[in-house]
Amino acid sequence: MTLASARHILVDNEAQCLELKQRIAAGEDFADIAKQYSSCPSGQDGGDLGEFGPGMMVPEFDKVVFSAPLNEVQGPVQTQFGYHLLEVTSRVD
Repeated sequence: MTLASARHILVDNEAQCLELKQRIAAGEDFADIAKQYSSCPSGQDGGDLGEFGPGMMVPEFDKVVFSAPLNEVQGPVQTQFGYHLLEVTSRVD
């Protein structure tokens, strides 16, 4: 089974998600942004979600995590929880 590790930032709206993505692209630290802005409890860990397999997250999340290049910020990705920025930190088959 494929396993991935990822981190994310969860916010309520797409505009904020895009703004945070630009700040990260400009050099701000993903983990610091997650700690400050993410509404997910994982934000306190810099957005780290640990390791998980397909089907353990919502489908929209899985689609990105199991196909996106490593270490590149993806998003906004809309789910039932809000808008996410995702970064896949590792993936093994």
